[in-house]
Amino acid sequence: MDAFEPAHPERFAAAQKSTWVSIVINLLLTFFQVIGGFISHSQALMADGLHSFSDLMSDVLVLYANRHGNRHADANHPYGHARVETAATLILGAFLAVLGVGLLVAAALRLQHPEAVQAVNPLALAVAVVALMAKEGMFRYMLAIAKKVRSQMLVANAWHARSDAASSLVVIVGVIGNLLGYTFLDLVAAAVVGVMIAHMGGKLALEALAELIDTGLDEKEVAAIRQTLRGVPGVAGLHELRTRKMADNALVDAHVLVDPRISVSEGHYIAETARQAVLNNHHVLDVMVHVDPEDDCTIKPSYLPTRDALLGRLQTKLDNSLPSEARIIFHYLEGKVDAELFLSAHNVGEAEAEALQMQCNELCQSDMVFHAIQVHRTYAR
Repeated sequence: MDAFEPAHPERFAAAQKSTWVSIVINLLLTFFQVIGGFISHSQALMADGLHSFSDLMSDVLVLYANRHGNRHADANHPYGHARVETAATLILGAFLAVLGVGLLVAAALRLQHPEAVQAVNPLALAVAVVALMAKEGMFRYMLAIAKKVRSQMLVANAWHARSDAASSLVVIVGVIGNLLGYTFLDLVAAAVVGVMIAHMGGKLALEALAELIDTGLDEKEVAAIRQTLRGVPGVAGLHELRTRKMADNALVDAHVLVDPRISVSEGHYIAETARQAVLNNHHVLDVMVHVDPEDDCTIKPSYLPTRDALLGRLQTKLDNSLPSEARIIFHYLEGKVDAELFLSAHNVGEAEAEALQMQCNELCQSDMVFHAIQVHRTYAR
């Protein structure tokens, strides 16, 4: 039994159905166009038949990519398998580019000897018209499905069907010209079909390649994500916003600035709120939000002591006068450390606390690590 379970069942089922419809239509078109072109002596119709054959091959590739690209994330693919679609699009684009160049070269070579070009049979015109109607209908059907499930690869496959419809229109013009006595127009139409195939293939390949090298989202979408993050309560600023495409989704990384003296739990809450806001308002796969107490793009990195080292430093500098029950919070800001000492008002008198504060002030003047130390007397609740 097949244990495969798609991550998005509705999208997977719709993509499978539309692709199988395309396979059946392209199989029939390939047969009738190639055979019809051979019988009617139309190079343009045969080239269009090869175009339909390339669609058939791409449909098979789409089936494979749709199945494997919809798998859930696993240990080896923690972000899922969405880029299987991207890789499939790259392969498809490269194949189409090579096919288009091949058809163009073949037509150009035959145009070197126009006297050998034969007049076509009217059968070619009938087949070309039927092919045009079938491809345009298939394009509209596949594009509607692709937009419904938001699949980049299915959109690419739908527009490939539209390019086929356009190529069939070119074939019709070439065949009509041939029938009117301009026999070379059939070969010209074949060359134009080759250019169209190569152009579409190159475009698909370049777009897929851009995604594979982690190209970011367009400026408009990045600006929208930035606005969403800035609108989250508690976010005081934003920097190092980075995006990268992942098939039909995107991955987002951002550093948000928060009040440096809030608790760790509050900072985490703000980060999670920001993350969820982006997930709810944008078509992204995941968001990584890093909480910063200051803009670390403008602050030079410093190697300050760890908490244990700072505690030892305080005890030493304060002549071990720091009560053992004191609660201490360190703030690493602007290359130095601010400290807050919370003492129990039941165990430490006001005069003792003031004396400790004076020691801390003197320490900050002579020490290169501490910027400020504030002593607080608190009452247990």
